[in-house]
Amino acid sequence: MDIIVLLKQVPSTESILQIAGDGRSVKTDDINWVISPYDEFAVEEALRIREKQGGTVTLVSVGAAKASEAIRTALAMGADKGILVNDPATASCDGLGIARILATVIRALPYDLIIAGQRAVDDENFLVGAAVAEFLDIPFVSLVIQQEIADGSIQCQRTIEGGTAMIQSPLPALFTTQRGLNEPRYASLPGVMKAKKKPIETRTLADLGMEAPAPLLRVVAMKLPEMRKAAKIIDAATPQAKAAELVRILHEEAKVI
Repeated sequence: MDIIVLLKQVPSTESILQIAGDGRSVKTDDINWVISPYDEFAVEEALRIREKQGGTVTLVSVGAAKASEAIRTALAMGADKGILVNDPATASCDGLGIARILATVIRALPYDLIIAGQRAVDDENFLVGAAVAEFLDIPFVSLVIQQEIADGSIQCQRTIEGGTAMIQSPLPALFTTQRGLNEPRYASLPGVMKAKKKPIETRTLADLGMEAPAPLLRVVAMKLPEMRKAAKIIDAATPQAKAAELVRILHEEAKVI
Protein backbone atom coordinates (compact mmCIF):
# COMPACT_ATOMS: atom_id res chain seq x y z
CA MET A 1 0.00 0.00 0.00
CA ASP A 2 1.36 3.42 -1.01
CA ILE A 3 0.62 6.00 1.68
CA ILE A 4 1.21 9.74 1.47
CA VAL A 5 1.42 11.93 4.57
CA LEU A 6 0.94 15.69 4.33
CA LEU A 7 3.49 17.29 6.63
CA LYS A 8 3.95 20.85 7.88
CA GLN A 9 6.69 22.39 9.99
CA VAL A 10 5.35 24.82 12.59
CA PRO A 11 6.65 26.76 15.61
CA SER A 12 6.69 24.68 18.77
CA THR A 13 3.67 25.39 20.96
CA GLU A 14 6.18 26.11 23.74
CA SER A 15 7.84 28.90 21.76
CA ILE A 16 7.32 32.49 22.88
CA LEU A 17 5.93 34.26 19.85
CA GLN A 18 6.52 37.91 19.03
CA ILE A 19 4.99 39.93 16.24
CA ALA A 20 7.42 40.97 13.51
CA GLY A 21 7.91 44.56 12.40
CA ASP A 22 5.46 44.22 9.50
CA GLY A 23 2.62 43.57 11.97
CA ARG A 24 1.40 40.62 9.89
CA SER A 25 3.83 37.82 10.80
CA VAL A 26 5.81 36.49 13.74
CA LYS A 27 9.51 36.77 14.43
CA THR A 28 11.22 33.52 13.54
CA ASP A 29 14.76 34.14 14.83
CA ASP A 30 14.47 32.24 18.13
CA ILE A 31 11.63 29.86 17.32
CA ASN A 32 11.98 26.11 17.78
CA TRP A 33 10.44 24.44 14.70
CA VAL A 34 8.72 21.05 14.91
CA ILE A 35 6.33 18.78 13.03
CA SER A 36 2.79 20.00 13.55
CA PRO A 37 1.47 17.72 16.36
CA TYR A 38 -1.55 16.45 14.42
CA ASP A 39 0.79 15.59 11.53
CA GLU A 40 2.78 13.43 13.95
CA PHE A 41 -0.38 11.36 14.44
CA ALA A 42 -0.60 11.10 10.65
CA VAL A 43 2.99 9.85 10.34
CA GLU A 44 2.49 7.30 13.13
CA GLU A 45 -0.74 5.97 11.65
CA ALA A 46 0.85 5.66 8.21
CA LEU A 47 3.71 3.65 9.71
CA ARG A 48 1.29 1.35 11.54
CA ILE A 49 -0.69 0.73 8.37
CA ARG A 50 2.50 -0.03 6.45
CA GLU A 51 3.56 -2.49 9.15
CA LYS A 52 0.29 -4.39 8.61
CA GLN A 53 -0.24 -3.93 4.88
CA GLY A 54 3.28 -3.42 3.52
CA GLY A 55 4.12 -0.68 1.04
CA THR A 56 5.69 2.76 1.35
CA VAL A 57 5.20 5.99 3.28
CA THR A 58 5.99 9.22 1.40
CA LEU A 59 6.02 12.63 3.08
CA VAL A 60 4.97 15.71 1.10
CA SER A 61 5.50 19.22 2.42
CA VAL A 62 5.52 22.83 1.25
CA GLY A 63 7.87 25.21 3.03
CA ALA A 64 11.26 26.83 3.33
CA ALA A 65 14.52 24.88 3.29
CA LYS A 66 14.35 24.40 7.07
CA ALA A 67 11.19 22.31 6.60
CA SER A 68 13.52 19.49 5.58
CA GLU A 69 14.31 19.15 9.29
CA ALA A 70 10.71 18.13 9.97
CA ILE A 71 10.85 15.69 7.07
CA ARG A 72 14.06 14.19 8.47
CA THR A 73 12.38 13.72 11.83
CA ALA A 74 9.52 11.82 10.20
CA LEU A 75 12.01 9.78 8.17
CA ALA A 76 13.75 8.89 11.43
CA MET A 77 10.40 7.68 12.77
CA GLY A 78 10.32 5.25 9.83
CA ALA A 79 8.91 6.95 6.72
CA ASP A 80 10.57 6.00 3.43
CA LYS A 81 11.10 9.26 1.53
CA GLY A 82 10.14 12.90 1.43
CA ILE A 83 9.26 15.58 -1.10
CA LEU A 84 9.65 19.26 -0.25
CA VAL A 85 8.30 22.05 -2.43
CA ASN A 86 10.68 24.87 -1.57
CA ASP A 87 9.90 28.02 -3.51
CA PRO A 88 9.90 31.62 -2.22
CA ALA A 89 6.65 32.25 -4.09
CA THR A 90 4.78 29.87 -1.77
CA ALA A 91 5.28 32.25 1.17
CA SER A 92 2.31 34.31 -0.05
CA CYS A 93 0.00 31.30 -0.47
CA ASP A 94 -3.03 30.79 1.72
CA GLY A 95 -4.27 27.34 2.79
CA LEU A 96 -6.15 26.82 -0.45
CA GLY A 97 -3.05 27.63 -2.48
CA ILE A 98 -0.93 25.21 -0.45
CA ALA A 99 -3.56 22.52 -1.06
CA ARG A 100 -3.37 23.12 -4.82
CA ILE A 101 0.40 22.70 -4.72
CA LEU A 102 0.21 19.52 -2.63
CA ALA A 103 -2.43 18.06 -4.94
CA THR A 104 -0.25 18.81 -7.97
CA VAL A 105 2.64 16.92 -6.39
CA ILE A 106 0.45 13.97 -5.41
CA ARG A 107 -1.12 13.55 -8.87
CA ALA A 108 2.27 12.41 -10.16
CA LEU A 109 2.69 9.83 -7.36
CA PRO A 110 1.19 6.39 -6.78
CA TYR A 111 -1.07 6.42 -3.73
CA ASP A 112 -3.77 4.36 -2.08
CA LEU A 113 -4.24 6.51 1.01
CA ILE A 114 -3.43 10.06 2.10
CA ILE A 115 -3.26 11.04 5.77
CA ALA A 116 -3.04 14.57 7.13
CA GLY A 117 -3.33 16.34 10.44
CA GLN A 118 -6.78 17.78 11.04
CA ARG A 119 -5.16 21.23 11.25
CA ALA A 120 -1.80 22.92 11.61
CA VAL A 121 -1.31 24.48 15.03
CA ASP A 122 0.01 27.76 13.60
CA ASP A 123 -2.82 28.96 11.32
CA GLU A 124 -5.58 26.65 12.65
CA ASN A 125 -7.62 26.81 9.43
CA PHE A 126 -8.71 23.12 9.13
CA LEU A 127 -8.60 23.57 5.34
CA VAL A 128 -5.68 21.88 3.60
CA GLY A 129 -6.62 18.20 4.01
CA ALA A 130 -10.19 18.70 2.81
CA ALA A 131 -9.08 20.88 -0.10
CA VAL A 132 -6.46 18.36 -1.26
CA ALA A 133 -9.12 15.64 -1.30
CA GLU A 134 -11.42 17.92 -3.30
CA PHE A 135 -8.72 18.75 -5.87
CA LEU A 136 -7.89 15.05 -6.26
CA ASP A 137 -11.59 14.12 -6.37
CA ILE A 138 -11.26 11.43 -3.71
CA PRO A 139 -13.31 10.71 -0.56
CA PHE A 140 -12.50 12.64 2.60
CA VAL A 141 -13.05 11.74 6.27
CA SER A 142 -12.10 14.13 9.07
CA LEU A 143 -11.27 13.78 12.78
CA VAL A 144 -10.53 10.04 12.68
CA ILE A 145 -9.81 8.24 15.96
CA GLN A 146 -9.73 4.68 14.59
CA GLN A 147 -9.46 3.10 11.16
CA GLU A 148 -9.42 -0.33 9.55
CA ILE A 149 -8.52 -1.20 5.97
CA ALA A 150 -9.80 -4.30 4.19
CA ASP A 151 -10.84 -5.33 0.69
CA GLY A 152 -9.99 -2.03 -0.98
CA SER A 153 -11.92 0.15 1.46
CA ILE A 154 -11.32 1.97 4.73
CA GLN A 155 -13.68 2.15 7.69
CA CYS A 156 -13.10 5.13 9.95
CA GLN A 157 -14.47 6.07 13.33
CA ARG A 158 -14.60 9.84 13.60
CA THR A 159 -15.59 12.22 16.35
CA ILE A 160 -18.79 14.24 16.12
CA GLU A 161 -20.47 16.47 18.65
CA GLY A 162 -21.63 14.28 21.50
CA GLY A 163 -20.33 11.00 20.10
CA THR A 164 -18.72 9.21 17.18
CA ALA A 165 -19.72 8.16 13.66
CA MET A 166 -18.56 5.20 11.56
CA ILE A 167 -17.73 6.08 7.94
CA GLN A 168 -16.79 3.61 5.20
CA SER A 169 -15.14 4.69 1.98
CA PRO A 170 -13.45 3.11 -1.02
CA LEU A 171 -9.74 3.71 -1.54
CA PRO A 172 -7.99 5.88 -2.49
CA ALA A 173 -9.17 8.30 0.17
CA LEU A 174 -7.85 11.01 2.49
CA PHE A 175 -8.47 11.20 6.22
CA THR A 176 -7.35 13.63 8.90
CA THR A 177 -6.29 12.78 12.42
CA GLN A 178 -7.72 13.43 15.85
CA ARG A 179 -6.23 12.98 19.30
CA GLY A 180 -6.72 9.42 20.48
CA LEU A 181 -5.88 7.88 17.12
CA ASN A 182 -2.45 6.77 18.33
CA GLU A 183 0.61 7.73 20.34
CA PRO A 184 3.44 8.85 18.01
CA ARG A 185 6.67 6.95 18.46
CA TYR A 186 10.02 8.55 19.19
CA ALA A 187 12.74 8.29 16.59
CA SER A 188 15.30 5.68 17.62
CA LEU A 189 19.04 6.22 17.21
CA PRO A 190 19.21 3.65 14.37
CA GLY A 191 16.24 5.41 12.80
CA VAL A 192 18.03 8.77 12.99
CA MET A 193 21.11 7.27 11.32
CA LYS A 194 19.04 5.65 8.58
CA ALA A 195 17.13 8.88 7.97
CA LYS A 196 20.34 10.59 6.88
CA LYS A 197 20.49 8.28 3.86
CA LYS A 198 16.80 8.43 2.92
CA PRO A 199 15.96 10.65 -0.05
CA ILE A 200 14.32 14.07 0.15
CA GLU A 201 13.40 15.48 -3.25
CA THR A 202 13.31 19.27 -3.43
CA ARG A 203 11.10 20.83 -6.08
CA THR A 204 10.11 24.32 -7.14
CA LEU A 205 6.83 25.52 -8.58
CA ALA A 206 8.51 25.62 -12.00
CA ASP A 207 9.34 21.94 -11.62
CA LEU A 208 5.64 21.32 -11.06
CA GLY A 209 4.69 23.40 -14.10
CA MET A 210 2.69 25.90 -12.07
CA GLU A 211 2.78 29.39 -10.63
CA ALA A 212 1.97 30.33 -7.07
CA PRO A 213 -1.83 30.32 -6.68
CA ALA A 214 -3.17 33.81 -5.97
CA PRO A 215 -4.26 33.97 -2.31
CA LEU A 216 -7.94 34.53 -1.60
CA LEU A 217 -7.17 35.37 2.02
CA ARG A 218 -4.41 37.51 3.50
CA VAL A 219 -3.33 38.44 7.00
CA VAL A 220 -4.13 42.09 7.58
CA ALA A 221 -2.73 42.40 11.10
CA MET A 222 -1.65 40.38 14.10
CA LYS A 223 -2.18 41.44 17.70
CA LEU A 224 -1.25 39.84 20.98
CA PRO A 225 -4.18 39.17 23.33
CA GLU A 226 -4.79 41.80 25.99
CA MET A 227 -3.18 41.13 29.33
CA ARG A 228 -5.65 39.88 31.90
CA LYS A 229 -6.08 42.00 34.98
CA ALA A 230 -4.96 40.47 38.25
CA ALA A 231 -7.65 38.83 40.35
CA LYS A 232 -8.96 40.78 43.30
CA ILE A 233 -9.47 39.00 46.60
CA ILE A 234 -12.19 40.35 48.86
CA ASP A 235 -11.07 40.42 52.48
CA ALA A 236 -13.87 40.85 54.99
CA ALA A 237 -14.76 39.47 58.40
CA THR A 238 -18.05 37.79 57.52
CA PRO A 239 -19.73 36.28 54.44
CA GLN A 240 -22.29 39.07 54.58
CA ALA A 241 -19.56 41.70 54.51
CA LYS A 242 -17.84 39.94 51.62
CA ALA A 243 -21.09 39.87 49.67
CA ALA A 244 -21.67 43.56 50.32
CA GLU A 245 -18.16 44.43 49.19
CA LEU A 246 -18.54 42.28 46.05
CA VAL A 247 -21.74 44.10 45.14
CA ARG A 248 -20.02 47.45 45.66
CA ILE A 249 -17.09 46.48 43.41
CA LEU A 250 -19.38 45.19 40.66
CA HIS A 251 -21.44 48.38 40.82
CA GLU A 252 -18.84 51.09 41.36
CA GLU A 253 -15.63 49.68 39.84
CA ALA A 254 -16.59 47.06 37.26
CA LYS A 255 -19.87 48.89 36.51
CA VAL A 256 -21.62 45.71 35.45
CA ILE A 257 -24.64 46.11 37.76
